[in-house]
Amino acid sequence: MKKPRLDKVDLSLRIADERTYERRLDKLQLHLLKIQQAYWQQKRRGIIIFEGWDAAGKGGTIRRLSERLDPRHWYVWPIGVPNSDEQGRHYLYRFWQRLPVPGSLAAFDRSWYGRVLVERVERLTPKPDWKRAYREINEFERMLIDDGVRLVKIFLHISPEEQLRRLKERLETPWKRWKLVPDDLRNRARWEDYVEATDDVFEQTSSERAPWHAVSAEHKWHGRIRAFEIITDHLGKGIDLEPPPADPKIAKAITSMLRKAKAGGRALKP
Repeated sequence: MKKPRLDKVDLSLRIADERTYERRLDKLQLHLLKIQQAYWQQKRRGIIIFEGWDAAGKGGTIRRLSERLDPRHWYVWPIGVPNSDEQGRHYLYRFWQRLPVPGSLAAFDRSWYGRVLVERVERLTPKPDWKRAYREINEFERMLIDDGVRLVKIFLHISPEEQLRRLKERLETPWKRWKLVPDDLRNRARWEDYVEATDDVFEQTSSERAPWHAVSAEHKWHGRIRAFEIITDHLGKGIDLEPPPADPKIAKAITSMLRKAKAGGRALKP
């Protein structure tokens, strides 16, 4: 299979107008809701991984994924620095704790790939350990897929120029300033190191069963819609999305109650 590379991502891709974007987004959100309902009825599990540059649109895409979904069966895990308990355990430990239960979907805003991205680039993990992690991650994902989990891996890609424009926008917008942290600036200074690490991630961990999708997010509308298309296509492929028939006993009981209410002259309130 052909594996993605960041320098092959077409950052010129756009959606022409807001009306087209809103129409496509609405359709995809409804489709994802139907997929979620099918997963709940069939007790399936799905995981969506979001990696990408700071300010590439991971949070905005996840918010739009969440808008229509039933929150009882949808989990979002923002992954940051491991706490003191997690630091004393294998790095996959904290992800085991967040795997979705049957009938649910989970999104990871950053993921176990931090081991071979930020921990590699920032030299937080010795080289033998992060190099070994490629095999561990492949085995972890193979185990999940063999156990019936649908896994979607998305990397949102933007240019350094667009990232700087968005960081400036955050600085100038009071309700967005909370997103700015010193790490954003430090990471920018090591852009080429992150490019190399990301391409190595694609080369080492993109497979037929768990492929990476490098998404052009230079234009936010395009990035969100393309991410939705990948997610709905992968989670919905081969899944029966038709709602189950009504339980005959429940249908019979409700029909009987309606008949009695009508006979007694009682109006049904909505």
